[in-house]
Amino acid sequence: MRHLKAGRKLGRTTSHRLATLRNMVTSLIEHEKIQTTDAKAKEVRRLADKMITLGKRGDLHAIRQAMKIIRLKSVTKKLFDEVAPRFKEINGGYTRVLKYKRRHGDNAPISIVELSVLGKEEKKTKKKPAKKADKDKA
Repeated sequence: MRHLKAGRKLGRTTSHRLATLRNMVTSLIEHEKIQTTDAKAKEVRRLADKMITLGKRGDLHAIRQAMKIIRLKSVTKKLFDEVAPRFKEINGGYTRVLKYKRRHGDNAPISIVELSVLGKEEKKTKKKPAKKADKDKA
């Protein structure tokens, strides 16, 4: 029985699985969007949300915990300085998984994992008013 055994094995040994997930989280924070299989995407989402939560805490212990997972110091700096402050107002749901397509070789379902746009400050564009007929002026 698999009681209390959370997470997917992904067909890998423990060390290979952890290394894969660490690399993928690093890439996600660096590029803010990655493309992978559905099962890996769901696992990466769990780990990425934890990293952003650490980034929101921002203390020295959180930095050291994040450096255990994230491979590059530059990406850790980006997490704490740029990414985490975007999500200071919301609790959870920092990433989203979008179903994308099927892989050509083995028909595996592919998804896109990206940082949620809730935290991004989007440019507000002004809508141009619709042109009215010049009948009123005539």
